[in-house]
Amino acid sequence: MHPCLTCGACCTQYRVAFHWMESDESTEGGVPAALTERLDAHRLCMRGTYAPPIRCVALDAEIGVYSRCSIHPSRPSVCREVDASWEYGVASSQCDRAREAHGLPALGPADWRWRDDAGNDDGHPDDNGNSPSSPPVTPIAA
Repeated sequence: MHPCLTCGACCTQYRVAFHWMESDESTEGGVPAALTERLDAHRLCMRGTYAPPIRCVALDAEIGVYSRCSIHPSRPSVCREVDASWEYGVASSQCDRAREAHGLPALGPADWRWRDDAGNDDGHPDDNGNSPSSPPVTPIAA
């Protein structure tokens, strides 16, 4: 099983801020606007991450036991960019710090050996061996 499915620590440690164009009010299939709040003129953030105590409104978890993002296919780009430690061969300080804050051990290369037998370690596959969909593209102003 993917280690993130028993973690969720990162969703309780960091502000999740992103450009307003990622919202479903601007981009079909984007982040549900009802789950966001305005951070500034150009950015939104996930409700529950603006200020401590941090816990993303989209998180369904008991940290260290089970975890899922209730909007995973529509999650913000910033969430897509945070890799778990050693998932792609390097440590992630964000992952390590979030896990440490909850008393969880840092992930290491051994936590990814389950993928060797699954044969789906090309690129960034999901649990079904499919490459994740790209986040919505933010249009560039002319």
